[in-house]
Order: sequence, then C-alpha cells, then structure tokens
Amino acid sequence: MKAETDPPGARPTIRDVAARAGVSKSLVSLVYSAPDAVSPARRERVREAARELGYRPNHVARSLNGVRDDIVGILVADSHNPVLGEIVDAARTALLAGGRLGVLLPALAPVEGGARLDVDLLSMAADLRPAGLLIVGSVPEMRRVRDVMPTTRIVVASAIPEELSGTPSVHGDDAAGIALAVAHLAERGHRRIAHVGGAGGPTADARARAFVSSLAVRGLPPGAIGFSDFTERGGYRAAAELLGGASAPTALVASSDLAAIGALAAVRDRGLSGRVAVTGYDNTYLAGLGLVSLTSIDPHNEEIGRRAAELLVGDVGDAAEHLIEPRLVIRASSEFTAAGD
Repeated sequence: MKAETDPPGARPTIRDVAARAGVSKSLVSLVYSAPDAVSPARRERVREAARELGYRPNHVARSLNGVRDDIVGILVADSHNPVLGEIVDAARTALLAGGRLGVLLPALAPVEGGARLDVDLLSMAADLRPAGLLIVGSVPEMRRVRDVMPTTRIVVASAIPEELSGTPSVHGDDAAGIALAVAHLAERGHRRIAHVGGAGGPTADARARAFVSSLAVRGLPPGAIGFSDFTERGGYRAAAELLGGASAPTALVASSDLAAIGALAAVRDRGLSGRVAVTGYDNTYLAGLGLVSLTSIDPHNEEIGRRAAELLVGDVGDAAEHLIEPRLVIRASSEFTAAGD
C-alpha cells in the first residue's frame, strides 16, 4: 500500500505493488519486463495488485533505462486502410498477451502535393529504444527505416520488403490467391478476364504477375491490365477504361477490395451489373456488407498480424519470408456464369 507520507494523489510505485502482492520488487519488475519468466499464478497476483492500486509501469522510463521488452513500434503505411487495421489489431492483441505495448506510428507525413515517410516521428520512436519495429503495409522509402533504426529488429507484415533485403516478413501467398480468383471465374465460363491493379508497390506488382501467369496456366487468352492502385477511385477509373474497350471483359480481378468496389461502381454505371463478375482481394469487412457482397480472397489478416508479432518478439525462426495460405470467399459479385462469352 502507499506510504502515509505519500502526497495525496501520488502515483503508486512498483514498491507499493510488491507490498500489496506480497512479493519482491524484482519480481514485479520481471512481470512487466519478462512475463513469461513468471508463473501464471504469481503473474496474476502482481497484476491484480497493480489494478487495485491503479499502478501502471512507466514504459518510457523503462525503455530509456535499457529495459527493452516493453515497447514495440508499429509503423502503419495507411491508418485508414481496413486491411492494415485488422493486422494491427491482431498484432497488438498478441503483443499485449506477452506483456508488451504496441505503439502505433503513422508512416506518412503530409506534405504539399502528397506524403512522405515521417522520418522525424520515426527518429523520435527510435529514441525510445523499442524492442522491435513492426512495419505494416507497403511503406514508401522503406530502406530509410533501417537508416533511422540500424540495430532494431524489424519484421514486415502484409508487404514485400524489397528495400530491406533479408528482413523477415509475413504476408499472404499472392500467387495462390490470384490463382484462386482466376480459377473461380474460369469455372463459371469466363474467358475474357482482366485485372484491375498493378500500381502501388511490390505487392501490386506481384499480384499483376500472378494474374498473367494464372491465365496462362489455365490456357486462357491473355487478359488486359487496367492500371490501378489499391484505392476505390483508381479501381473505378481502370474498370471504366477496360469496360469501354472494343473487347470488354466479362470478369475483373481486382488487386484489393477497395479497388474492386470502385470496379463494381463502374460496372453499375455502364448498366452491366449481373453481367460482369468482379472479385476483390483482402476480404475486409467492406466485402461482406450486404449492398457490396463482394467475392474476395481472404489472406487471413488476423493470422498475419499474430504471426508477425510472434516473429518480432519470440524465438520462432528467422526465415526471410513467411507465407500464409489464402482462401476464396464467394459472394454475389461473381456467383453468376458468363453470358455469351
């Protein structure tokens, strides 16, 4: 309990928690720095005492003092992207279960005419001496992250770290995912299949290449690529151009759910709903909305986030690339067969 000499409203200390729990101060410290080293019963006793007293560890002070197991940075490419949000939530849950704090860091700083990597924020995070850094999504100028944090352990989730050679990564098997979408459409009689994507970084490139090879494997005619990034606006523009061509496709494979939703709007605006199939990628909550009902590739975002967090702070091997097998979720946007293709 707090000493009688403590001023009113004084913040409880680690000594107060130790006294309340009936354990040593060093054991309390161990609960917050290396929880796996403490038995579950004693760990819970300490945490219960901390809750009763309203105690919380000073993570910043502990980090600056060289206790490196408390803080993990999470650098997010796009905080508005629902895919990355699912991965971040899963990663933070896994980190919290291990007694670690995941601190969110937006990767981009707005500048006139666009955005750039927020090196100033990243440098401030480096001053906290985090136990590791999880990069979520395709962060621009990724190589500069290593310049700012030369000794920090880094893991990349849901992106291909081409600029950080040898860095462990966890992401879905894009080649397998695109192949599932193409096979699904081919089984419904579609032969004129186009791709909405190919722009936006290494992941977009990988999915576009997988689309081309998937058509070839199945003996389908080469498909056009309407270049789009992962946004709804990009998907609409690319799909509108494809659908306005001389030999318009009867099916569109989009590189993301947002791009697919834009493609669906273009299909609707041309009066082709129910005649042009559309598939997305990432199986976000948007795909399952009733008015959208988008067939999508599920890369298992929660699994990606959990595995990436475990890889960052655990001893689960250092293979450069950890692939998660995707699955196809079929909804109304592609359930119909091709008509007159």
